[in-house]
Amino acid sequence: MRIFRTLFILVMVLGLAACGSSKFRTYNGPEVTQVQVHKADRKMYLFNNDRVLESYDIALGFAPNGPKQFEGDGKTPEGSYYITHRNPNSTYYLSLGISYPNEADIAFAEAEGKKPGGDIFIHGGPLKPVSRRDWTWGCLSVTNREMEVIYSMVEPGTPIRLLP
Repeated sequence: MRIFRTLFILVMVLGLAACGSSKFRTYNGPEVTQVQVHKADRKMYLFNNDRVLESYDIALGFAPNGPKQFEGDGKTPEGSYYITHRNPNSTYYLSLGISYPNEADIAFAEAEGKKPGGDIFIHGGPLKPVSRRDWTWGCLSVTNREMEVIYSMVEPGTPIRLLP
């Protein structure tokens, strides 16, 4: 009887521990001072000064070559921006906002009689499987598990440099 009681308690403890899992991780390491994206290599790097803390394979917009210029062009921006905010209720699991469009992006699009687009994020994976490597409307996508780590490490205000 004693063994059943011990086994029951063990099962209950493990069950309660599983209920406590969360997509919100904590990070206590070095500050992420910059995010760098190398579009051609489909890589994103989290830096502390000149040291790479983490690197990730990424998916880009469905028409990834060249900088984002207009709403709906399927391109991922290029240039210097910053992380605007964290979105815990993202359609794509978790997300971090990117400050696209900036004043220059807006001016360029307006000069062409178009809208620059917006709502560019680093986010988790798609809700349904996709058949192509680059599938977003201009965002950067990683796996949901990777997004949990990135979300915990990168603070709003962090510079992000998106390179061709």
